[in-house]
Formats: sequence, structure tokens, C-alpha cells
Amino acid sequence: MIIYSKVTDVFCLVDEFCKEYDKIVDKALWGNTSKRPSTMSKSDVIRFTILFQLSGFRTFKRFLCSKTYER
Repeated sequence: MIIYSKVTDVFCLVDEFCKEYDKIVDKALWGNTSKRPSTMSKSDVIRFTILFQLSGFRTFKRFLCSKTYER
């Protein structure tokens, strides 16, 4: 089981990384942006992936159904 304070730390680090990453990447993008905005932010996708890797679950579906990442 993952300690909740670590989840908060991971989320803060990933969120700061995504803010800096977006500043750099937005300057280099070519073409049109997507017409349909994503429902999850980049930081949420990265956070779930990191927490899944740290959780020890074998499948992502079981990880999401277990709700170990929530209080």
C-alpha cells in the first residue's frame, strides 16, 4: 500500500514538471491543436502511471478498481 503523503509529493512534483514541460513544448509545436480537449490533465496521467508502477499491481485495471491511490 502506498503512503498518502508520498502520493501528494508525487502529484506536486509531476504537476510542476508538466507546467515547465508545457512552456517549452508549446513553443515547438506545429500545426493545429486538438478540437476535443482531453478529459484528464497530463499530470494526472503521469501520476497514475507512476503510482501504478509503485503499487505492485500486475494490471492497471485492478489498480484502478482497488482505489489504493485515494483516501
